[in-house]
Amino acid sequence: MRRTLLLIPHEIAGLPVFGFGWILGAIIVAAIARVVFAKKTGQNVGQLVANEGIMWAIAAAAVAFVLPAVELTNVMDEPVGMAIRGYGVMLLTAVVAAVGLAAVRAKNRGIDPEVIYSLAPWVFVGGIAGARIFYLIQYHDRFIWDSPVAYLKNLFAFTEGGLVVYGSFIGGFLAGSLFIARNKLPLLRLGDAIVPCMFLGVCLGRIGCFMNGCCYGGRCEPNWNSVRFPAGSAVYNEQLISGELLGMKVNQKKHLVTSVDPSSLADQKGISKGDELSEITFAPAPTIEGMADLPREDVLPGVIARVNLTDEHYWPPAELPDRALPVQAAQLISSGSSLVLCGLLCGLSLWIRREGAIMMIGLGSYAGLRFVLEMVRVDEAGQFGTALSISQWVSVFVGSAAIIGLIWVIRRELPASVSSENRPASGEPHDEVSA
Repeated sequence: MRRTLLLIPHEIAGLPVFGFGWILGAIIVAAIARVVFAKKTGQNVGQLVANEGIMWAIAAAAVAFVLPAVELTNVMDEPVGMAIRGYGVMLLTAVVAAVGLAAVRAKNRGIDPEVIYSLAPWVFVGGIAGARIFYLIQYHDRFIWDSPVAYLKNLFAFTEGGLVVYGSFIGGFLAGSLFIARNKLPLLRLGDAIVPCMFLGVCLGRIGCFMNGCCYGGRCEPNWNSVRFPAGSAVYNEQLISGELLGMKVNQKKHLVTSVDPSSLADQKGISKGDELSEITFAPAPTIEGMADLPREDVLPGVIARVNLTDEHYWPPAELPDRALPVQAAQLISSGSSLVLCGLLCGLSLWIRREGAIMMIGLGSYAGLRFVLEMVRVDEAGQFGTALSISQWVSVFVGSAAIIGLIWVIRRELPASVSSENRPASGEPHDEVSA
């Protein structure tokens, strides 16, 4: 796990990097240089300002007002800098890799790669919006904050996690379909080119999840596929609050301790089976040297357990375990299976000629994989009175739709221009399609 790759400091030489500081100054200097260069080369400065002025103004406003609002703060709520997240970097890498592969596959199907480059922003924006909306619906209880500013800050912090793959598929599909319809492009042929590339994106994106410490699997014994996330990670905090990391099991409905491991942290405090556990909460972080320079998220709190109404037990950070108990590395399972699926679909593309078949096979296969993966993950509750998570329900619908779609693709009568007799052999170009 490596949630933060780089922390850009709040100040350099006493001047803020964001807000009214270094970056804003650099933008102003660059804008002036652009005008001076245009004037020296005989360009119409008024026309230049009319064309580019809004772009420069938006960039300046974003640096001056937006970026300071998303800086990390210390425990005193003082800004300490901007985090470059591993999740965000892997998300960007996933987009670049998927678009690059899609351009190659499109060219092999007689589609101008420029179509892919024009389509990509639509799919990206729609995918991010869909993924975030799906996440907000699924985990709406996590978005209750003290102020509207804090709510909005957390709402748009998608580079730190909080994106759902199915939401991105739905949002990307809707936005992409709008682009395809507007430009009268061949949906099935484009789908065959793009769908395998989506799973390359999932592969890289899930590595980002692993770096972020989200989307983890259920508790397990140490094995080749288990992982112990460090203190401060989501699963670590979850195990602390549940009491499991302290060495006790709790009936959450009755608030009763059902068992205590010998010599565990709970046992050392005298907590025993049958005790009534009111709550386990995080205690304020103790003062440590250099705290003012650390983001709040890097300062580990202590833990307080309130037992039998009157007893209160405290564990400082130094006494707590440095890692969580083992859980299934669901992120790596998803990453590896998605890479295999991408490779298989690319291989099948060499001999399956019927347009739309690769797209339907890919969507149906992922639905099956995701349904099974949800059995490994434990971060989603059952929905609609069943044990199936919302992602499993979506898998059922997507898988069913893909099977119906594949049957339709196989049974439909092909136009003469793409009939099997006239279809180019593998590796030969189709009639070129451009936007």
